[in-house]
Order: sequence, then structure tokens, then C-alpha cells
Amino acid sequence: MTAISLDVRPDAMAGTVFDVYRRKIDQLKADGLYREFVPCGHLAEDPGHTLHQGRKVQVWCSNDYLGLSQHPDLIKVQTESTALHGTGNGGSRNIAGTSTTHVELEARLAAWHGKERALIFSSGYVANFETLSTLLAAVPDMVVLSDSLNHRSLIEGIVRSRCEKVVFPHNDLAALEESLVAHADRPKMIVFESVYSMDGDCSPVSEILDLAEKHGALTFLDETHAIGMMGPTGAGLSEALGDHRATFIQGVFGKAIGTVGGYVVGPDAALDFVRSTAPGFIFTTALPKAGMDATLRGLEIVQDGHDLRRDLMANASYLKERLRAEAIDFIDAESHLVPVMVPGSDRVRRISQRLFAEFGIYVQPINFPSVPKGGERFRVTAPPYRTYEQIDYFVSALKQCLAED
Repeated sequence: MTAISLDVRPDAMAGTVFDVYRRKIDQLKADGLYREFVPCGHLAEDPGHTLHQGRKVQVWCSNDYLGLSQHPDLIKVQTESTALHGTGNGGSRNIAGTSTTHVELEARLAAWHGKERALIFSSGYVANFETLSTLLAAVPDMVVLSDSLNHRSLIEGIVRSRCEKVVFPHNDLAALEESLVAHADRPKMIVFESVYSMDGDCSPVSEILDLAEKHGALTFLDETHAIGMMGPTGAGLSEALGDHRATFIQGVFGKAIGTVGGYVVGPDAALDFVRSTAPGFIFTTALPKAGMDATLRGLEIVQDGHDLRRDLMANASYLKERLRAEAIDFIDAESHLVPVMVPGSDRVRRISQRLFAEFGIYVQPINFPSVPKGGERFRVTAPPYRTYEQIDYFVSALKQCLAED
């Protein structure tokens, strides 16, 4: 046996590799694309505020759209369930990790959307990635028609499947139908969202479903940013329209419902296949029962949350009025999301830093690749707990920073 020399440096090649990473990070910083993270300690007793180094700061970019992550009922349920069941489930879903609440919640989600089965995942990203990559790869000669503004999780799931992909221009029905006709003899799936988070606009859901029906295509509808905010019981834009024809619907718990996780609902056989074969479902630890118990309570509040939805939209409307009055550029879309346009990666970062330092306002810059270069912005939300006085303060501070930059 040959002895290993202690003079050999096994990390020499690794050092060269790490130099590549360092140079790439330096380039991100030079391009103004390096991402900064602000450690937050959200305050349950004062929703919409966080502690940063002992200082209370208002958060204006939260996706906790209805404020349920600080709701006393969810906190109580999760605390009591943790005391009874512990902080984890001790396994993946197929090895001791499926709690009674997982089963109940999946049944309720399926019924909520009028589908045969639901499947819970550790996040919305994982729900999209695992479901799409598994289902698409299983069907020979499958072609996917994907909206050009689809979320990264949808894109990566499609890419992972290795099936043919056709990207159609955002919400362009004519281009979509042209692609459907061009692939008339093949199995097809249209993948799109109901509310697009960067612009806050909605898709023509019913018209897309009409085309799918006409040309024999399956549909996968991501309702992430509509769950809780749209429809009589908050089941999304499809419920608001009274149109339940989408083959699959994806939703999340980590936004309006106030906890963590994601899910997909759809036909029993398809989701049973995902449950049985998707690596990201099989080989990962299940979400804790305590968190699922809180999610179940959050779902109940959302389903009976007409007042919350009304107050959310009233705040969004007032915020838009104030921005318009101060001649601040924003996208006036039909959802609760209010994108405030601040072109330039350096400029949007400077203004974000000044709002934080001088006014105690945290709003995260959105830049490339999340949006095109030149389309930098703040994605602002005004949940039901926001007061008109707080909205006035935010707009006034923003106006001053924009005018003086």
C-alpha cells in the first residue's frame, strides 16, 4: 500500500475553483446585482414591523398579505400543538412523517378547489418543480406551452422534465393558440399563473382554459399570489371567475395563509403518481404537524376572510391614490400588488437604503434577473393591518427620497 504524502494539498484545485466564485461575486457587486439580506425579527404584537439591531422598522414588501403569520389563533394553535406533538415529525411522508393533520388538510384543500386529490410540499417552489418535472417527464412526446413571465419554479420544473418547451409572449392568446395548433397531434400542457407577482397583473384564465379545452391540452395554473386574496372563499382567481376547469392548481401557505409550505390539487391518478415517484416529495422530511395544525386554522380564517380581503384591496386602492397624487410611477394592476418603478439597479438600491436608514422603512429592491434591466422596482404591499396614516408616511418618505436622489 502506498502511503499518502502529507505534502500533497488536496485543496489546491478547490482553491482555484473558489477563485472563480469570488470573481463572479465581485462581478455581481460591480453590476449592482449583489443581493443584500436584512435580518428581520417580525413582531407578532405589532404586525408589519420588525426589529433590526434593536430598532423597530416598518416592512412594506412582505408577502404575508393578510397578516395571518402574526394572528393570535395561528400562534396559539401552533404553540399548543408543538407542546403536544413536538417540533418535528421524525421522517419523510412515507416513513412516519404523514400526520393526521396532513391527511385532513389535503382533503380540505382538494374539496376547496373542487379536485380529486391534493398533495402538500415543503414550499411552493418545490410543489411546482416536483409536480411539473414528474408529470411531464412521464408522458412520451409531451410539449409544454409556458407563459414568458412564469415564475422560476415553473421554468425549472419544465426544464428538469426535458420535454419540449414553447414559450409564448405574456398573456398572448393568439400566440398561444398558434402554438397549440402547431402541436395538434401531441399531448400538451399549458403552464401559467393567475397573478404575476412582478407586475401585479392577472392572466385571462377563462380564455386560456377555453383554448385548452378546444385543443385538448392539460393546464397547470399557479395561484400563488391569488390564494386568500381572490374569490368568495379565497380559493383564487379561478374561484372568483367561477371557472374550475384547470387540470392542476398550485397554491401556497407561506403568503396569505401565514405559515409555510405549498400544495397542488388535481386528478387523483396524476397526483398519486407524483406522490409515489417525485424525489423531492419522497426523500425529504415532512412539514411538522404543529405547522400543519396552524395552516389548517389559517385556511379556515382565509375561507371566512371577506373582511380581510376587503381591507387589503381598500389599502391597495388608497396606496395607489396617494402614489398617483404625488406623481410617483407605479403599475396600476388589478391585484393587491403595487409595483413602484425605480429604474436603475444602483438607484433602486440607494433609495431602499435611505428609506431604511432615515425613515425606518424596509422595502427590498427588485432587480435583474427578477425583472428586466431598466425595470427595477419596489413590490409594495399594504396588508389589512396598515393604517392610512402609515400609507401616507410611506408615500411621503418615498417621494422625498426619489426627488432628492
